[in-house]
Amino acid sequence: MTKDLIVHNISALKSHFSINYSIKTKTEAFTEKLFYTLFDSNAPLNESIDELEKQFKEIASIACKKPQDSCEYAWDHFLEKLPSVLENLNKDAAYTLENDPASNGIEEIYLAYPGFYAIAIYRLSHELYLLDLLLFSRLMSEYAHRITGTDIHAGATIDSPFFIDHATGIVIGETTVIEKNVKIYQGVTLGALSVSKDMKNSKRHPTVEKNVCLYANATILGGTTIIGENSIVGGNSWVTKSIPADSIVLNTTTTEVKIKEKH
Repeated sequence: MTKDLIVHNISALKSHFSINYSIKTKTEAFTEKLFYTLFDSNAPLNESIDELEKQFKEIASIACKKPQDSCEYAWDHFLEKLPSVLENLNKDAAYTLENDPASNGIEEIYLAYPGFYAIAIYRLSHELYLLDLLLFSRLMSEYAHRITGTDIHAGATIDSPFFIDHATGIVIGETTVIEKNVKIYQGVTLGALSVSKDMKNSKRHPTVEKNVCLYANATILGGTTIIGENSIVGGNSWVTKSIPADSIVLNTTTTEVKIKEKH
């Protein structure tokens, strides 16, 4: 097969696409610039915000599927939300410092905690989701997913403060609701019992009420599943029904230790 024929075939197979791949790299650059602007004490705010506006509008021009006027005003709405987002993230950072004995100071939380980074990008991408910039928000959250191993859908509703420890392997679905003072450890899944397309606009993921702790590899599924406040869900638990407030959920699998025979 000649090169010309290969090019022709690829072109034909791509003919139904309208993908501008630059949006992916532009979103990643915007995300890093946004994080720097919010958290670096030396960041020149006026200049950084001007640069963010330019980057935002470049991305929105590709990603926005709404009327042009709505797309033009999206930046103004997003910018207005940044102070309240930062206020919540400062609460998240303080809560992380309070709950992790391994933390050595607030700077370490901001600079070196993947769980905090995942929460930060979630809170920022959530504002894009609310503006109906769905591709923009998804690209931002997927960037955080790739870096941290934590997959938080931008549509989830998560109150502050919130603490994720170790981060790796966590999945939080689009219609999840998480109330204040919740702690989540690695490998936790807040997912759906069914993934059929006709459930797109229904609540598919759990609600976690305030002061709940979900330990490593707990799996909680279903839109009607509620984990009652002040409860603890132990590691490796599988939960598909609601749990009352003040409960302790344990995986009953036992581990046996045997002494090897000496020869």
